[in-house]
Amino acid sequence: PACGACQREPPPFAATVCAFDYAFPWDRLIAEFKFRARPELARPLAERLLQALRQADAPRPDLLLAVPLAPARLAERGYNQAWELAREIARTLVLPADATLLQRPVDGAHQAQLTRDERRHNLRGAFMVDPRRRGELAGRHVAQVDAVMTTGAPLHEAAAVLRRAGAASVAAWVLARTPDD
Repeated sequence: PACGACQREPPPFAATVCAFDYAFPWDRLIAEFKFRARPELARPLAERLLQALRQADAPRPDLLLAVPLAPARLAERGYNQAWELAREIARTLVLPADATLLQRPVDGAHQAQLTRDERRHNLRGAFMVDPRRRGELAGRHVAQVDAVMTTGAPLHEAAAVLRRAGAASVAAWVLARTPDD
């Protein structure tokens, strides 16, 4: 069943699967993974998300994508943590995964420093599908992977872009979700 917020304003994705709340001890482990150059944590963290996917009996997508980072953020971190998770999940589930179909060519303000409304505004037009490859999404069921869902703004915006490009459905698969107060 959908939550009250999703009933009032349905998200552009079909379903969300989350492994755990973004709280102790997971918040510290994810921070290590994202901000302290610890890509080796992708495998054990992906295992937790895989467990959640199995428990949720999540439908198998045709394609797995990662929420992309903007160029400056990617250069700063040295890797996209969402792609590291997506690769591990794709390998385990034997799913096609793609790191370049969905792109984030524009650098914006760092999301962590923004309010919910500012995050949504900051992401308008931030994502795009590679124009030479739009046909690859036609009628396909896509799951997009991200490490943390705080407001959901990046997942919402990316899913909307994927749906406009022809994806039949988009699911959001996230390691952690910030609990509602």
